[in-house]
Amino acid sequence: MLQVLLALAFGLAGLAKLVRSREALAPRMGWVMAFPAWAVTAIGAAEVAGALALVLPGALGVATVLVPVAAGCLAVLMLGAVVTHLVRKEPPLAVPATVLLVLATVLAATRGTSWPI
Repeated sequence: MLQVLLALAFGLAGLAKLVRSREALAPRMGWVMAFPAWAVTAIGAAEVAGALALVLPGALGVATVLVPVAAGCLAVLMLGAVVTHLVRKEPPLAVPATVLLVLATVLAATRGTSWPI
C-alpha cells in the first residue's frame, strides 16, 4: 500500500515536471526557476522512473529487489528537495518533501522484511 501511494505521489509530480514548462510550474514550484530546464526535466524523469520501479517489479513478479533500491533513490532525491527548500528559506515547502523522504526511507528499510507495509 505504501509503495503504491509513493508511486502515485512521485509519478504525478514527475509527470508534471516532464510535460509542463518551468514557467507553468513556477507558481507552485518556485524553485524550478533557479534550475536549468534540463535539470527540472531530469528530476521529473527520475521521479517517474522511481515511481515505476516501486510498483512494476511487484506487479510483474520480477526483480523485486529493485523496490527498496528505488525507494532509497527517491529518498535521496527528496533529501535534495528538503535541502533546496531550506537553502531557499522555504521551510513550509520542505514539509511535504520531508514526509516523502521519511516514507521512502521506511519503505527502503523495511521492504523484504517480515513487517508488512
